Amino acid sequence: MHVSTTEFTLTDSKLTHCTIPLSFTSLYCRVGDATMALRTAGSVLVVFLWSVAAVLEQNGWSVTYTTHSICTLKGSSVELSCSYTYPSLYKVTTTFWFSRIDAMENYVSLSDDPDYKGRVTYRSDKRNGHTLKITDLRESDSATYKFRFITDQTGGKYSGIPGVTLSVTDLQVKVTPATVTEGQKVTLTCSTTTCTLSDNPNPTYIWYKNGHVTNQSNSLFLNPVSSEDAGRYSCAVEGHEVLHSPEETLTVRYGPWNTSVSVSPSGETVEGSSVTLTCSSDANPPVYKYTWYKKNVTSPKASGQSYSITNISSEDSGEYYCEAENTIASSNSTALMIIVADPQQH
Repeated sequence: MHVSTTEFTLTDSKLTHCTIPLSFTSLYCRVGDATMALRTAGSVLVVFLWSVAAVLEQNGWSVTYTTHSICTLKGSSVELSCSYTYPSLYKVTTTFWFSRIDAMENYVSLSDDPDYKGRVTYRSDKRNGHTLKITDLRESDSATYKFRFITDQTGGKYSGIPGVTLSVTDLQVKVTPATVTEGQKVTLTCSTTTCTLSDNPNPTYIWYKNGHVTNQSNSLFLNPVSSEDAGRYSCAVEGHEVLHSPEETLTVRYGPWNTSVSVSPSGETVEGSSVTLTCSSDANPPVYKYTWYKKNVTSPKASGQSYSITNISSEDSGEYYCEAENTIASSNSTALMIIVADPQQH
């Protein structure tokens, strides 16, 4: 628990001025012209501080927050509200919210804090209500925020404790299992990273694949998963569709498919010339082994993605196909017919 310096004046008590420093080791109070220092253990001092707060409320000083904790989404906006009271003989001159105190023990108004530049607005009403609005929330904005007001009389200053604890959460996508093979099942789950949303504890999530809406559910079940399901997935809370989670890539492993053979040069093959056959296939992980076969011939003709036949003869005529293999499976191409023409017939 963090308690910042608090000063106050009680008009109907011998206790006229107190300063609560940043540490929990001491409390300095002025009684008449004398200063009294109280030093105690942290836990005891906390109790004492709450007692002081109760005394202050009895004497007209108070800050009441509409809530003491809020969890909201990164990138969204939040409003923190409170109402405050003070003795009728005082006049409030300054009001602000703060989350930290500088090295000189000055309360830093959020409107003057460079970390919040352009993102903070204050709003007050005639019934001593005050609202802080923070836009474009960042995870670094997670902190405890307190309202403070200053009056026209010396020592007439008050900070409301314990304040409002703001937790800013991002969204995250989890893929289970992390590695998936075509035909298996996979689950994608969307959740907050640090806390449960205060205004929507059981949200409906919108799913995006490669930036486009794909589904609306808390989890995305792909069973069986196919290579077409691979892509970049993100999620958002319904009502905050512009606030996407970071993308998570779903990688689907699959065996070779769409395996085919091409020949170069194309056109008629003349005896004595040369041709090169090339095998292509789509696979994940990539094909690591290509093997060439000639139909009706048992043993392989060659290995490698390309197969060249030089000084070709009529004996080389026939149907050729390739086998593509990766760690998942293997696949054969359709056969390619090569007819070797007699050059004397041209």
